[in-house]
Amino acid sequence: MSGGGRRVLVLNGPNLGRLGKREPSVYGTGTHADLAALCVKAGSELGLDVEVKQTEYEGELVTWIHQACDDRTPVVLNAGALTHYSYALLDAVKMRTAPLVEVHISNIAAREGFRHDSVITPAATGIIAGFGFGGYVLALQAIASSPAAPAAPDAPAGPDAR
Repeated sequence: MSGGGRRVLVLNGPNLGRLGKREPSVYGTGTHADLAALCVKAGSELGLDVEVKQTEYEGELVTWIHQACDDRTPVVLNAGALTHYSYALLDAVKMRTAPLVEVHISNIAAREGFRHDSVITPAATGIIAGFGFGGYVLALQAIASSPAAPAAPDAPAGPDAR
């Protein structure tokens, strides 16, 4: 983190630590370290104090979201495969107290059928997909332009409530 700006967490889920090695034709050749550096740099330019984390574990990701909710910290979230089935993650995101932007490097709607649906989207502020690493920059721009302490969302009761 650079210090001084509004704190933002960039949280990445399973397999995103393997960027650069995992399906370069889909995710590109940039590494997670490259992504983290881009997010910190873009955040700094926007007056944000960006911290980037990655985990392979659902529970750890849920814990980070809980802490962000408690601290009213905005989040950029790429939950990886958890996007499509983690109701625990949905429940955590529904408690958000600041903007949360769901990000996907690839266009999930143009991929395998199971990737088309996100259980997280109904509780997120918005979603950005298909712009590669640039999607994270777009998400940080959206957060930078949002109010510092928005009211808690009125999230739908579940994924079928869309």
